Amino acid sequence: MAAKINNRVKPADLELVDKLVGINRVTKVTKGGRTFSFSAIVVVGNGDGIVGQGLGKANEVTEAISKGIDDAKKNLIRVPIINGTVPHTQKGKYSGARVLLKPASEGTGVIAGGAMRAVLESAGIHNVLAKSQGSSNPQNVVKATIDALSLMRDALAVAKQRGISMDQVFNG
Repeated sequence: MAAKINNRVKPADLELVDKLVGINRVTKVTKGGRTFSFSAIVVVGNGDGIVGQGLGKANEVTEAISKGIDDAKKNLIRVPIINGTVPHTQKGKYSGARVLLKPASEGTGVIAGGAMRAVLESAGIHNVLAKSQGSSNPQNVVKATIDALSLMRDALAVAKQRGISMDQVFNG
């Protein structure tokens, strides 16, 4: 497995758009009866290569969503996008969820399931073929997609890491 690349981003001065992936009602049974609370999975992105995910838990839905947005802003990563698609095929995994991302030609669109679609659209990827394998739990699928995107590298990053010129990357 390739080593993780540190591509975290600070949320200052970014216009981030949030997307709600899912809300779960959670019940805690106590001596006095049932206590209901909510957990919300949120994805934020600027549509230009920056994306993050967060989980918020609270007794009210709106509070849970706002906590999720705050958490997502703390977990932003930068994704290389080339001509509206991902630079190369990449697999990602988190717990039981496994995802596969493949570059697609112009006009293909985002071919992906619900949780993956929210992440890819928030990142600003317009053409991609994606497959979710294993667990369909939205929280794990979102984290697996973020994992796959964080492992993406463009040609410039590869050249820099290897200490060679761009010509040597393609011809070498």
